[in-house]
Amino acid sequence: MTDTTLPAGLPARVGVLGGGRMGAGIAHAFLLKGSHVLVVERDEAAAEAARERVESAAAKSIERGAADANLDEMASRLEVGVDHAAFADRQLVIEAVPEDWDLKVAALRGVEERLPADAYLASNTSSLSVDGLAAELARPANFLGLHFFNPVPASTLIEVVLGKRTRPELADGARGWVAALGKTAVVVNDAPGFASSRLGVAIALEAMRMVEEGVASAEDIDNAMVLGYKHPTGPLRTTDIVGLDVRLGIAEYLHSTLGDRFEPPRILRDKVARGELGRKTGKGFFDWS
Repeated sequence: MTDTTLPAGLPARVGVLGGGRMGAGIAHAFLLKGSHVLVVERDEAAAEAARERVESAAAKSIERGAADANLDEMASRLEVGVDHAAFADRQLVIEAVPEDWDLKVAALRGVEERLPADAYLASNTSSLSVDGLAAELARPANFLGLHFFNPVPASTLIEVVLGKRTRPELADGARGWVAALGKTAVVVNDAPGFASSRLGVAIALEAMRMVEEGVASAEDIDNAMVLGYKHPTGPLRTTDIVGLDVRLGIAEYLHSTLGDRFEPPRILRDKVARGELGRKTGKGFFDWS
């Protein structure tokens, strides 16, 4: 497949740093639309695990008829590795490592050092300051947030987060990338929690307090939001899908930046301490076993 067959505005050569659930989903999304995708992981075992995740998702997309390609063709456009130097020919690299400040800064710096001067760098952070991360980089004008949602293939939303030093034309470019992926962009200026995490976490924390206070069961609280407000999934089931540890980390950050209304409730801290992290461990606010 040549670059001329790519949807308008979609980078032909995309890199993803981190091949976990989110990184693999991002790689899959670009593969579906024809990009050549490079996923870089911390070691060979993790890189091969990332390949398996992406190829498995691609196979399911083909089975559903969501991708007009065969698996061999899509696999030929997927590369995995462990060396940041391989990003040297990428037009866009998206960082998708865990939501830890020091880890993200180190990851972004390591990628930027290898990128061409005219390439773009994005973070998939769901809450950390884009301006703060940009301040740690040599080319902040080429940096922005691209907040994908889990599960990436099924989600139709990408939050485009602009920092104060993000070049204006990059906002239009990002809208083009999102549209080419068949998704919708919500463009926000950098602020704690952006729009989606701030609102989503606020609702989820209040739902947790209601469970803690015995107001209603987790199931009934979720049903109230699904049936009454037409949310596709209730706030507590969504928390289980996202991961209680992830939600706790975001809530702690928002608590430190926006005040007591985002203080994590005791029920959340206790569940995380017990290893009840949601779907990935089989138990959270619901039983996933």
